[in-house]
Amino acid sequence: MNKFKSHFKFNKQERSGIFFLLLIIVLLQLGYFAYSYLSTSVSSDVFKADATTALQIATLKEEASKKDSIKQYPFNPNYITDYKGYTLGMSVNEIDRLHAFRLEGKYVNSAKEFQELTLISDSLLKKIGPYFKFPEWVSQKNNTRTLKKNSVKKVNRVKDLNTVTAIELKKITGVGDKLSKRIVKFRKRLGGFLIDDQLNDVYALKPEVVKRILFNYRVLSKPKISQVNINEASAHEISKIAYISYPVAKKIIAYRQENGLIKSFKELNKIEGFPTDKIDRIKLYLYTKLLE
Repeated sequence: MNKFKSHFKFNKQERSGIFFLLLIIVLLQLGYFAYSYLSTSVSSDVFKADATTALQIATLKEEASKKDSIKQYPFNPNYITDYKGYTLGMSVNEIDRLHAFRLEGKYVNSAKEFQELTLISDSLLKKIGPYFKFPEWVSQKNNTRTLKKNSVKKVNRVKDLNTVTAIELKKITGVGDKLSKRIVKFRKRLGGFLIDDQLNDVYALKPEVVKRILFNYRVLSKPKISQVNINEASAHEISKIAYISYPVAKKIIAYRQENGLIKSFKELNKIEGFPTDKIDRIKLYLYTKLLE
C-alpha cells in the first residue's frame, strides 16, 4: 500500500511541470476548436460567394442567348444552299424545287416567282422576302422572265436518260461519284432503261434524288430489247434479266420441268425467291404467247 501511494507523491518541481502540461493541453484544445470554427465560417462564405458567382454567370448566359440570333443580310435567293434554306425555315422539298430549277440554268427574278416555284407559305415569304436582293438588270422589263416561259424551256431541255454520262449525273444534287457510276452500270446491265421508273431500282438511290434526275433526264430513246420466252429459255438466258438471279432462274426451269409450260405470270409467284415486287419490270423482258 505504501508503494502504491508513493506513485502519487510529487515534489514542488514535479507539480509545477504537471500543471504546465495540463495548461498546454487545454490551450491546444481551445486552439483546435477555434480553428475548426473559423474554417467552417470561411467555407460557408466561399460557398456563398460561389453561389453568387454561378447566379451571375447564369444570368449573363441567359442574356447572351437572347442576343444570340442570326442576323439576316440581303441575299440572292437563287443561290440558297441546303444549309441556308434550313436556317430560313424552308422544307427539303421547297429547297429541292429551287435546286432542280437552277440546274436548268434558270433564275427566279422576283419574290413572287420564288414562291410560285418553291411553294413556300405566305408567312415564310413575308419573313424572308424583304431580304431578297436581285441584280439590277432584273428590274428591266426586257430581261424579266416569267415561270411560264421557263416551264416551256424546261420541256425542250430534257435530255435522254439512256445517253447521259456519269460526269453529267454528278452535277445533280445528291448524286456523287459512286451513285453516278452505279446508275450507268445498272443501265448497261439492263441494256438501257425502258421506262423512267426503272431509275428507282438503282441501289441506294433515294426517291428525292430520282425526282431531281428525272427533272432533267427522261427515257427519250428506248433500246431494242429481245424478250425472253420463259418456256423455252435456259436458266442462263433468264438470269440475264437484271431482276432475276441465276439461282431463281434455275428454280423457274425446275418448276417448268415439273409442272409443264408456265401459263400465267401468277405462277411465278409460287417460285421461292422470285421478286414478286418487280413483276411489272420483269414483264418487259419475258415473252410467250401463253403468258397473260
